Amino acid sequence: MNTKEIYMYALGALVALGFFSITFYLIYSAKYDDAVMLIIGALISAFSTVIGYFFGSSKGSADKTELMNK
Repeated sequence: MNTKEIYMYALGALVALGFFSITFYLIYSAKYDDAVMLIIGALISAFSTVIGYFFGSSKGSADKTELMNK
């Protein structure tokens, strides 16, 4: 595993952890501030991008490119 993959997985884990922590905060909190709603909107977007990369066609394309470079 190279350094780029380590950073990629760490960033993906950070986005997923942030998404779930903010989601749980909203579930157990009675107040819904506009700032919190803006943050969760950004995290949903980032989370869907991370999931789309790791489980979508982008990951297969990146693996194919890496295989072709070897």
